[in-house]
Amino acid sequence: MDRSEEVDNKAESLAELNEENKNQKASREFRNGVITGSLVAALLLIGIYAGSMAYQMYKVREARADVIESDESVINQDTLQKMKVIEDAIADYYYYEDNISYEGLQDGIYKGMVNSLGDPYSEYYSKEELEEVMSSNMGISYGIGAYISINKQMNMAMISGVMEESPALDAGLREGDIIYEVDGESTQGMSLTQVVSRVKGKENTNVHLTIYRESENDLLEMDIKRAKRLETTTVDYGMLEDTDQLGYLRIREFDSVTVDQFTEAMAELKGHGMKGMILDLRSNPGGDLAAVVEIARKILPEGLIVYTEDKAGNRKEYTGDGKREIDIPLVVLVNEYSASASEILAGAIQDYNKGTLIGTTTYGKGIVQQIQKLDDGTALKLTISAYYTPAGRNIHGIGIEPDIELEYDYEASENEGIDNQVEKAIEILEGKIE
Repeated sequence: MDRSEEVDNKAESLAELNEENKNQKASREFRNGVITGSLVAALLLIGIYAGSMAYQMYKVREARADVIESDESVINQDTLQKMKVIEDAIADYYYYEDNISYEGLQDGIYKGMVNSLGDPYSEYYSKEELEEVMSSNMGISYGIGAYISINKQMNMAMISGVMEESPALDAGLREGDIIYEVDGESTQGMSLTQVVSRVKGKENTNVHLTIYRESENDLLEMDIKRAKRLETTTVDYGMLEDTDQLGYLRIREFDSVTVDQFTEAMAELKGHGMKGMILDLRSNPGGDLAAVVEIARKILPEGLIVYTEDKAGNRKEYTGDGKREIDIPLVVLVNEYSASASEILAGAIQDYNKGTLIGTTTYGKGIVQQIQKLDDGTALKLTISAYYTPAGRNIHGIGIEPDIELEYDYEASENEGIDNQVEKAIEILEGKIE
């Protein structure tokens, strides 16, 4: 394909994106709030466990392939022979021989097994991907200083936030930008982990991003130099001007650093005489279960916060003692990109009638993933249970309906700088403050 054909194909794809964008109101909210991924594959409700059984069993069966007779295992004599036939055929006939990576072929086998489950939340991690996932869950970024998430309507990566004083900010990236390509490779169908692994890289090297922006007629091409380690700020806060002592606190995602950042933010807001608070969970994709539970303990009364059940019916409960229960009026902002851990917090607040939810129905991710580390430095992330709100609601595929349904006014935000959902929250809070 020559360059003119490539440009024509991109132009055609851009036209399709524009048409699709007009028909999808959800895309208007990409510039509102922050969907955060912190250049991370945010782990949605995971526990980290050491487990090498899968890898060990594979090595044992590989060594004893001649005695494997079970039809119940996918790893048997027939499959091992077929894998060898495919490997030999690639070695003998594949035209692009220089592109063959046997480590990549091995990873492809493992990824294929997990992908065959048809579960978008279960994944096989290579060594490099696991390192990125673990560092990101600690609130650390080594990339360009942007938050990345997946736009499920377009099935492509998108920028959901930009850090201050970062290469991404200097390059002109904005919240809501769709990452059409990374170094010439389309992000459509990629997992978040795969996109992040391509955007990240060695310090002072460049990554080329092709960006679709709703307000632009053409795709944008950007070369961005990767930076050294960046600490992620997951909590933004401040007192709202021209209000009767109302505080605003946004949680971008739930990482291990979020609890301390939340605690510090609450202390400062209370020190300024806060009498009512807006908790903004819009476009928060979730994160660490322990972090959201600890934050819930600083808000909710004594009792159940969330519980999980696995396929055997085993139940695990997470509770709070109510000693740090918030004692001021509270409004929680949510949208269709508020997912997982953010739904745990919003759902518990709603069940206890501890605050008013405003916005649109949340994403609907009510399942739990667990990471099992393997001996060779790789790992599996598998869905292992479902979670339930204190009232026993499983919201998977359903989401949480807000108490006050209010669509985000994109035009008011763009033209006047007005956040109509925040304005409604202020109205509700001022009506409750004595």
